[in-house]
Amino acid sequence: MKTQVEELPESKVRLAVEVPEADVQHAYEHAASDLAGSIRVPGFRKGHVPPQVVMARVGRAAVWEEAVRSHIDTWFWNAATDSGIRPISTPEVEYDGLPGDNDSFHFTATVAVLPEPELGDWTTLEVPGAEPEVPEELVRHELEELRTSVAELVPVTDRPVIEGDTVVLDLLGDETGTQRDYVAEVGDGRLIEPIEAALPGMKPGESKTVQLQVDEEQTTDVEVTVKEVKEKALPELDDDLARAASEFETLDELRGDLEARLREQLEEELDARFRENAVDALVDVSDVGPIEPLVERRSAELLTGLVRSLERRGISFQTYLAMTGQPQDAVVGRLREQAAQAVKRELVLDAVAKRLGTEVSDEEVDELIREQAVEVGEEPERIGTVMRETGGFEQLRADLRLKKALDEVVSQVRRIPVELAQAREKLWTPEKEKAGAGMKIWTPGSEEAERT
Repeated sequence: MKTQVEELPESKVRLAVEVPEADVQHAYEHAASDLAGSIRVPGFRKGHVPPQVVMARVGRAAVWEEAVRSHIDTWFWNAATDSGIRPISTPEVEYDGLPGDNDSFHFTATVAVLPEPELGDWTTLEVPGAEPEVPEELVRHELEELRTSVAELVPVTDRPVIEGDTVVLDLLGDETGTQRDYVAEVGDGRLIEPIEAALPGMKPGESKTVQLQVDEEQTTDVEVTVKEVKEKALPELDDDLARAASEFETLDELRGDLEARLREQLEEELDARFRENAVDALVDVSDVGPIEPLVERRSAELLTGLVRSLERRGISFQTYLAMTGQPQDAVVGRLREQAAQAVKRELVLDAVAKRLGTEVSDEEVDELIREQAVEVGEEPERIGTVMRETGGFEQLRADLRLKKALDEVVSQVRRIPVELAQAREKLWTPEKEKAGAGMKIWTPGSEEAERT
């Protein structure tokens, strides 16, 4: 999609957009299919009217009008994204005539855009950052996990099921179907909660009927039969375990390697958290202006992504809400908060990149593509070609540009210990007094009320 941007007064821009022939033809076919599903033609079932019959019935102009009407919003937002502008209002769209067969489509869109954020001075910011310290209990936990991974499973016949046991189950239900010899560990989260809750206390050969929630209104019964119960026989935590489960000869060597790898992992996590804290601190001292339209669009994208992710796993959104016990408003509200913070971060980092004149070369993008392609075992040249054709190349360039901007911010903020930041939060300051919700009068019971 080719786009030209003209800056106008009062924080407005005009986009001149050319939609390529392939996209225009796709929109036409999509519109014809939609119209075929809505009109009635004698001799054809509703929804099965051939496109050529639709065109003969309503006329080619009507199909083109529907194609433009149903797709121009998407075309506008794609053009806006590719151009790096951030609209904050509904665009005023104009075009001269409808497209024809095998033609591109031209339109203009005038829209108000977000003014440049007013950046705070990140060089004065103090950002808490924790130092990597590997707790001894974490090392012990990893050693226990290693013991568990090489443990033998021993049949249990003299007691009922307890958490941590491995069970062999038959699951029979009208709605869920039959699944025999299903193996699971009690308490590891692989089983859905009602079945998980029913297993402790059951004995080999015992059956129990469990009720599952299909959706908000419907339930179904599943018969759960415990066929076998096994427990783990853990090996001793000694040099023999180290030799059997790793390349090390002694337990001390294994422990040292575990601690080093945990420290490296912790350093990466703390570094990511510090970078996040740094940009959030800059967001707090910056003015990004009205962002509601951007947040609404990003929230919708996050919700659509969540729904599609669930559907790929065979779970409807309503079933997910029922299984997790969350109202829809709470999920949407949480996604909205995530969207708002993400938009603010991107706007602030984009402003930092503009102030610093940050640019990303084609070579840098190609290098990132090579690195990522090698990691997943793909051909870098093929991946690079695909990304250039689909717009992914420019999106990677934009991501790298924001990363560079964040690198600069992180390098110039002052890192302080987490304990110091927490101590400062507890200190009284005149600013905190002014930020309070009105005057408070001390009474003998007020302190006690605050404690409770």
